[in-house]
Amino acid sequence: MPLEWPPETVLDEDMIEPWCQPVSNQVLDFHGDPLKAGLVVFSDGNHHMALLESLKAFYRRHPRVNDIFYATTPPHPIVRLLRTGAIRLGNLTLSIRPHVFISPPQVLETLKNEGYLNRHRLLAQNRGSVLLIPRGNPKKIVALADLMRQDVRLFISNPDTEKTSYSGYRRTLEGMAGRQGLDNEAFCRDVFGETAVFGRRIHHREAPEAVAYGHADAAIVYYHLALRYTRIFPNRFDIIALGGTRTDPEPPPENLTAGIHMGVIRDGGTWGERFLTFMQSDIAARIYARHGLRHRRDISETPLPRLPRNRP
Repeated sequence: MPLEWPPETVLDEDMIEPWCQPVSNQVLDFHGDPLKAGLVVFSDGNHHMALLESLKAFYRRHPRVNDIFYATTPPHPIVRLLRTGAIRLGNLTLSIRPHVFISPPQVLETLKNEGYLNRHRLLAQNRGSVLLIPRGNPKKIVALADLMRQDVRLFISNPDTEKTSYSGYRRTLEGMAGRQGLDNEAFCRDVFGETAVFGRRIHHREAPEAVAYGHADAAIVYYHLALRYTRIFPNRFDIIALGGTRTDPEPPPENLTAGIHMGVIRDGGTWGERFLTFMQSDIAARIYARHGLRHRRDISETPLPRLPRNRP
């Protein structure tokens, strides 16, 4: 059975008719009403669970925003959407411009050089990667050496369409394998060779689906993603930590971490700067911590601005 992803929209409108057929007709990473929304956010999808809760909190504080439309794809599609102004979702063409862009710092630096934004700042940092496995661990995977077995298939994001995550995941696996004394050449041959399962373009959806459907026996994903999957599908998945424990990861240097940055596009409209200020607040910090990420408040000594008390 396909994974039944929970709704991910800022407004809970029970009167709106859903139109969805699993596998053949789903749009999971574009959320909300682009015509009604006063705020449009383009974001990479890896922290979508924390972003959604933050957007809901922002909406409760500023209901006059009406709705918030947000995208949570890998960087490439939303960068193209920013540059061209349109994207095709099946047979639907969507034309929309963002007020805020959230992505890895190198992506935002490119957009800054192209004139789309003046600056960007740190939002949060992940806590390294883990292995996502089926509940019950049927292949008895306990260490990285088990990934070298011919009966074990590892899912990893696509090296062409998701270069940033693939590079980070692969370097983490190679580094951790070296830390455990495994031969690098043999490890790469056995893990990333014929048995490897590569995603197509949206690994934060594809990884759990590959493990759930039995197409892969394990997947390497960021800790906060695996935490999300075990929370919403508790009977389907489990976690193997790569440093620390499944509930308290302590990634060694070989388990790479990465930052998430944010910036306002052009003038940000009415709500862009207010949303960036909100995302630096204690409220957002608690949300991101609850979802397994380190907020900038916890990794930066830069004073954070106070939230305005008056609603617009």
